[in-house]
Amino acid sequence: MNPTILKLFLLLQLAATLYLTGLIWFVQIVHYPLFGQVGKESFAAYEIAHSNLTTIVVAPPMLLEVLTAGSWLWFRPHGIRWGEALVGVGLLAVIWCSTWFLQVPKHNVLALGFDAPAQQFLVASNWLRTIAWSGRSGLLLWLTARILSG
Repeated sequence: MNPTILKLFLLLQLAATLYLTGLIWFVQIVHYPLFGQVGKESFAAYEIAHSNLTTIVVAPPMLLEVLTAGSWLWFRPHGIRWGEALVGVGLLAVIWCSTWFLQVPKHNVLALGFDAPAQQFLVASNWLRTIAWSGRSGLLLWLTARILSG
């Protein structure tokens, strides 16, 4: 694959990952902990709106991130080793599995109405995604600096 396109994929992946890392830290520190303040009467409607709007904000960069990271299993910019690509993809696997098997089921519970244990589980389990995205950001910043410095 063209080296310029591979570098563009690196920068797109970096942008998506940094965006998602910032977003997940906001969700972890501000958003999920405040779920308990919404009020039981209006919580189900709030949760449904929250899930629908979050999908609009999260799905495009998550898809971009997984496509550009996945491409590294076959095509990588010169200087990125197979193991480094595998670590990045592995962290994405953690994020996606956590999302689908831990967070989404609790959001489904919360769509029926506020449930304190489900909300507490979201806050606790979301640390997995927060740490994994932070790790991806660090990895991609390091790789990008290495690639761009020649």
